[in-house]
Amino acid sequence: MFIRILIQGAVFDCVEEFSLIRQACPQSGAIVSFTGLVRGRDADETIGALWLEHYPGMTEATLHDIVQQAGQQWPLDGVTVVHRIGQLPAGELIVLVLTAAAHRADAFSAAEFVMDVLKTRAEFWKKEVTTQGDRWVEAHESDARAASRWAPDQR
Repeated sequence: MFIRILIQGAVFDCVEEFSLIRQACPQSGAIVSFTGLVRGRDADETIGALWLEHYPGMTEATLHDIVQQAGQQWPLDGVTVVHRIGQLPAGELIVLVLTAAAHRADAFSAAEFVMDVLKTRAEFWKKEVTTQGDRWVEAHESDARAASRWAPDQR
């Protein structure tokens, strides 16, 4: 299985990443993509930017483990995960997940799994820069619920 995992400050090129996975997985019948953006609002508050930190080495290993788990659950040809760090203004690209498989259902499920589990397991810390001041982002119950549905006894 083709695996590409990048953690970087620079903006990524969605078309370039799609081209790379397409070249690496020419037998695939589907490539599903998810692109996350920095929200500009949360409830009634304006978010100007998001500051992301990570644990180098550990974060990449966790992402690799998540991708390997996806590959054990679905017949995947390839997975790309690109996640940005540093200060990102509202509206900026933050994360890209691409999954390639013979069939779209597997590619869709795997992309959703990778994103849901990444949100709860990967070692990223986020601080929102808002009109009310800066604050570290706490884990969201909705993210935990989304990830828990992939537990073996929940599928």
